Amino acid sequence: MDIVQEIMKMVDHSLLGPGLTDEQLKEGCATAAKYHTASVCVKPYHVRQAAEYLKGSDVAVGAVIGFPHGNSTTAIKVAEAKQVLADGAVEVDMVVNIGKVLSEDWDYVRQEIKTLTDLTHLNGAILKVIFENDLLPEDQFKIKLCEICSEVGADFVKTSTGYNYVKGPDGQYNYQGATLSDLQLMRDHSAPGVQVKAAGKSGTLETVLKIREIGVTRTGTAQTAQLYEDAVAKFRS
Repeated sequence: MDIVQEIMKMVDHSLLGPGLTDEQLKEGCATAAKYHTASVCVKPYHVRQAAEYLKGSDVAVGAVIGFPHGNSTTAIKVAEAKQVLADGAVEVDMVVNIGKVLSEDWDYVRQEIKTLTDLTHLNGAILKVIFENDLLPEDQFKIKLCEICSEVGADFVKTSTGYNYVKGPDGQYNYQGATLSDLQLMRDHSAPGVQVKAAGKSGTLETVLKIREIGVTRTGTAQTAQLYEDAVAKFRS
């Protein structure tokens, strides 16, 4: 496998836009199959369709739950996970309960992540835990989440959803997404068996090469075709 193929196998092709149509899902799955990405990441109701479109390909189907705010009860997240797993997802990206993290209710946070980890593993799938770092102002929250994910055996820690913007004092909304400093922090504080996924402004070739160097193994992006073209131009020309 050359470096271009290795880069594409870092990609979770993101098909999560609120207005994404069924036709765009079909086109997106075709793009993922064409470039042999690691997976597609889709909304729960699209899992069954995506699994059908990608049947026989080397692209896994992943689904988000509790997305994008993480506010569902644990019971609802469990029900959602059971549904996407039954529909054909083999990867599940869950959003933590951000309010509980900021409240430092670590027993609640730990139990929820453990419950979803155990469920996905029981079904032969993997769990990625989304922190939403833009909403966690202090590194201590991210470090504690890494420690919990390591303790309970989650497969990935993930920076962001890509869909939560932070309102500043001036009323303006901004979003940093996956920063190199956060990714390094997450790699440093997660067990060796826990992988790191970047999401949010993490799909350019320059960024992917940088995060690859620090041990990040997945990136979520909708810019898969451009990433492939840029990688080919750099490494195969």
